[in-house]
Amino acid sequence: MTEERIKLGHGSGGILTRRLIEETLLRFFPSERLATLPDSAWLDLPGGRLAFTTDSYVVDPIFFPGGDIGKLAVFGTVNDLAVVGALPRFISCALILEEGLPMADLETILASMKEAADAAGVEVVTGDTKVVPRGKADAVFINTAGVGVVPEGSSLPGGRALPGDVVIASGPLGDHGAAVLSKREGLSLGSSVESDCAPLTAAAQAVLRNAARVPFMRDLTRGGLATVLNEATAGDAPAILLRETAIPVREEVRSICELLGLDALYLACEGRLAAIVDPENAPAVVDALRATPGAEGTCVIGEVSAHYRGEVVLETQLGTHRLLQMLSGEQLPRIC
Repeated sequence: MTEERIKLGHGSGGILTRRLIEETLLRFFPSERLATLPDSAWLDLPGGRLAFTTDSYVVDPIFFPGGDIGKLAVFGTVNDLAVVGALPRFISCALILEEGLPMADLETILASMKEAADAAGVEVVTGDTKVVPRGKADAVFINTAGVGVVPEGSSLPGGRALPGDVVIASGPLGDHGAAVLSKREGLSLGSSVESDCAPLTAAAQAVLRNAARVPFMRDLTRGGLATVLNEATAGDAPAILLRETAIPVREEVRSICELLGLDALYLACEGRLAAIVDPENAPAVVDALRATPGAEGTCVIGEVSAHYRGEVVLETQLGTHRLLQMLSGEQLPRIC
């Protein structure tokens, strides 16, 4: 038995999270499906292929500009299904409520979940409710599981990225992390930063319909763009070269990052995806995404490079190169 204890960084989505999963969880649950660490698993059944996922939400505060924990729980689960090529259909809702939570707050959260589920085209079909004593939770925690259908004959993301493949982001980065932080810290910078919390089903399908190859596609949640793209370069995969001048970040988000010493490339999004696609069809993918509500700010931000190996490299505005490693600690706790 080890004497090590769980740290906040184990929930960051970065290096500590990956070590916890690989060195602990996978040791008890050895599985070919789990070995690739997918956000959603493909399940081949007699009636066709399904995608299945689960997630838990512990965001602090539970209400933030542009959303709340209920909206986040629905769209976060929907997006994990969407980026593996599935059409989300059903979700569960399990609530852990703290004694003393105002009933009005709970009703607001549930109304938000209902509105988000309707917008995403999913139905809440099962759930559970537990109440813990005052001080044993932060108001409310939510767990959701989701099931999606993989359309017969549809292309799915996966495979090896090749030098020259194009890296695309579906809009400005860091909005969700900045919105949660600004609310938590009571920051007022003259203009409001709102969470980008939104469903990604239409955006993911636009990528898959228009690209011949999609070696990698993920929603940009914990750890942000830099951490997520490190997952695409694991092992002996070719590197990813990003161009800082091409990466969209709102000025309000830049201001918060500069004020607090944060890096927007590691801030979470909840309505953005990153995809690697073949260069021949990249223009069509960009056009299709820009025609999709919520992805109008899509940009080409880099490419797969043969000049490095297994790394994510940022070409800065000054023309220098900086290594972007997976998030090593907890840059911004409790953002989802």
